[in-house]
Amino acid sequence: MRIYEGSPRQDFEEVFRSIGAFLDQRGMREILLLEAPDGFVVQGLVIAGGGSTWSESMGQLVKETLTFLDDDIARFMEEAIARRGRPTPPSDPVPTGFYEQALRVIGRYIDEQRPRDVFFFEQDGAFVLRLLTAGQAGARHVLVEFTRQDIEAMIASGPSLRLQDAGGGAAAPTH
Repeated sequence: MRIYEGSPRQDFEEVFRSIGAFLDQRGMREILLLEAPDGFVVQGLVIAGGGSTWSESMGQLVKETLTFLDDDIARFMEEAIARRGRPTPPSDPVPTGFYEQALRVIGRYIDEQRPRDVFFFEQDGAFVLRLLTAGQAGARHVLVEFTRQDIEAMIASGPSLRLQDAGGGAAAPTH
């Protein structure tokens, strides 16, 4: 990931969490995410043309393609940090959506793998990742699948992993 090269860790966790929050707000589903040299391309299904009254159509399911450049991602991350840092009254909590949580835990897994390139797609809440990794034998693609249950378990274990990280201990692999 170009904007974070040279940093102590790649931080796909925070980048994907920020993209996930945007996708939750957009209502996108069944996503495909491809890393590009200057950011990410995300494609998914959204409801378009929905009306505002009961008598109007609910809209059509359409495929939408978005390109997030490095500057967009940096802005998403700043907005997410500001949103999380702002105290919200109990009567008005800001819910965390599925993609914000799911992409965060997938990003954490990816950070642990330290790939050179990332591609993944989702179907029915399960994710298939293709990571380009480099080793002594050269570069190769690795496929990893996370079922919906895997993602839910990784999300549930998130708070304990953050406590381990804050305590300075190394987090155990989640998958």
